[in-house]
Amino acid sequence: MVIYGVALLSGCLLAGAFLGDLLGELIGVEADVGGVGIAMLLLILLSDRLRASGRLNPTSQQGIVFWSSIYIPVVVAMAARQNVLSALEGGPAALLAGTLAVALGFVLVPLISRIGGAEGTAPVAKDPEDEP
Repeated sequence: MVIYGVALLSGCLLAGAFLGDLLGELIGVEADVGGVGIAMLLLILLSDRLRASGRLNPTSQQGIVFWSSIYIPVVVAMAARQNVLSALEGGPAALLAGTLAVALGFVLVPLISRIGGAEGTAPVAKDPEDEP
């Protein structure tokens, strides 16, 4: 069932948040340190192990894939918001560093896209209905 995949995902999230808080306390930071990353690693390791042992059926895998595809962009957006707030509180050096990193990223996108050239393009998938 799909709900089992969602339960696995939420269990990994809770375990990651707990371990992230624990890690933060151990290093003296009053914050979750890497909880989301720990949760995603746990999800990858557990789902791979369950899939290999045959205890994770395809329907449960769909639950994991669905929520994982939603979960990652939401977490990235939340982290980006926190980074922007920290940069605003950090002063002009943090704002300048962030602005320069974004500008450099925009400048490098066309350069990196030219590296692959025409040979690096993905093959076009053929529709099975077009075959005689």
